[in-house]
Amino acid sequence: MQIRELAVPGAFEVTPLQHADSRGLFIEWFRADLLSEATGRQFDLAQSNLSVSARGVARGIHYSDVPPGQAKYVTVVAGAGMDFVVDLRVGSPTFGQFDRVELSADNRVAVFLAEGIGHAFISLMDGTALNYLTTDVYKPQADRTVSLLDPELALELPLRPEELILSEKDRLAPGLSDAGARGLLPNFVECELVYSAHQIGARA
Repeated sequence: MQIRELAVPGAFEVTPLQHADSRGLFIEWFRADLLSEATGRQFDLAQSNLSVSARGVARGIHYSDVPPGQAKYVTVVAGAGMDFVVDLRVGSPTFGQFDRVELSADNRVAVFLAEGIGHAFISLMDGTALNYLTTDVYKPQADRTVSLLDPELALELPLRPEELILSEKDRLAPGLSDAGARGLLPNFVECELVYSAHQIGARA
């Protein structure tokens, strides 16, 4: 398993080793010990979700209030899509920056993102299934969204905007500056405190 940090600190790309033969394929798609070794923190699983999307469906940019925040570990188990991590943490050295990773049932790549980092996903095939593990259960009152079409962020989208299918919540989401002016964005210092609480040995 290879793990590398993305352009947004606190987000990592995970590439598992694939064992294939005439019977099929086997991979270790999540290893808590190796993830902790690479990130310096524990991943305390609280919930697992699965979304299935038609081609062009765009979800995000989603994040949760910090604290407590919600770290995620995502991978595609069928189809293909483009995964985005966006730094929404006010005060972060990379605030407003993003990185993207193609996730597919062929490459089996996963992405980990820490609390306070925005997440978006665009399906590139019908029936694309995204599986994601989270460190906290879903809390509607803490759920937040920033528009993935915000020109200030200028995400490098794999499809034209008119090809995208968005929920009403995502379509009406505020831009980055608007969300910041309304006090809806996570604070970098508070995010760092949450990360520290999850560091290996923090509860010893």
